[in-house]
Amino acid sequence: MRTYILILFFGFTSLLSQGQDKTQAYIDMYKNIAISEMHRTGVPAAITLAQGIEESGCGDGDLCKISNNHFGIKCKAEWTGAKVYHDDDLRSECFRSYTNAEESFKDHSDFLKTREPYAFLFNLDPKDYTAWAYGLKRAGYATEKDYPTRLIKLINDYNLNQYSLIALNEKPDYGNSASQTQQSKDTELVNKKAVFENSIIQDTVLGELIIPILSKKHSLNTTIAPELREDSVSITTPVAHNTSKSLVESSYPTGVFSINHTKVVFVPEGTSLLSIANKNEIALSSLLSFNDMDEVDVTNSPQLVFLEKKQTRGSADLHIAKKKETLLEISQMEGVRLDKILEYNKLKKDSIVNEGQKILLHPSVTFGFSK
Repeated sequence: MRTYILILFFGFTSLLSQGQDKTQAYIDMYKNIAISEMHRTGVPAAITLAQGIEESGCGDGDLCKISNNHFGIKCKAEWTGAKVYHDDDLRSECFRSYTNAEESFKDHSDFLKTREPYAFLFNLDPKDYTAWAYGLKRAGYATEKDYPTRLIKLINDYNLNQYSLIALNEKPDYGNSASQTQQSKDTELVNKKAVFENSIIQDTVLGELIIPILSKKHSLNTTIAPELREDSVSITTPVAHNTSKSLVESSYPTGVFSINHTKVVFVPEGTSLLSIANKNEIALSSLLSFNDMDEVDVTNSPQLVFLEKKQTRGSADLHIAKKKETLLEISQMEGVRLDKILEYNKLKKDSIVNEGQKILLHPSVTFGFSK
């Protein structure tokens, strides 16, 4: 019996090794094209390679073999090139056909670069492959719920982000092994930390963050969390509240800081909420609750994301609403729970806020009338 188990074990190990060798061979064959395409269009080489591996089965998929289509791109109305028909979500769907793999890689880059649903991806950090992976899902590239996590695992298992760094003229340093693997989620996070600490990936949301020391010249209604600072000096300076555009234009600090004594980060559009939750060891459901969000995968605009429950009262007595501000935006900017703001002001969640309207941030504040 023991011999039989050993045979099964070594057989499985051999198959696993063969699969890894096949994947690495695919990477070695197409990494230079992926780097070249990143130079040309800005699509991260890590994303290109991960999608190629996933969509083509390392080049062994039936569609790839008959049409050199490495990315599963369907014909679409604008396609005038060669076509093949292949069963996918439906039977005999139309897919693009190419004369060689390089044409497929180039068309993949152009497909993302020129189609409106993917435009927001090019505002993301090209090194933030997590945001790109979830952004592709959000834009509709694939229907599978685990598509982003599969791409992320491939990128981490095979250190594919090194090719994005090469394209950006940044030197990766992964040690002596050309193909270090990370088999668990914990190891993946350790690797991201090590990479960040070597100044390879400056990931302002997922990495171990270096918090800058701010001068009083900055116009911020924020305080760097003392336990995250290199010193213990608390710096607080005012901000002129504006519309939602102010969230985009405000000079919020990089990394974790605090608003109204509550930890928060400022993230770009397309940032994965699951990755923020995992990195900060917070349940995704809790993160959504902290921020009064519905169930979403990625942020749909640049915004503040609180890492703990907001306060029940504001640091100021009231907030003077600017043009087009919403109650949720005010809740986020002031670090006060939305339900409390609704309670103090006798408003509903969908109530329209008028420019100049006084929004109470304390229950006992009055302005010439009784409560």
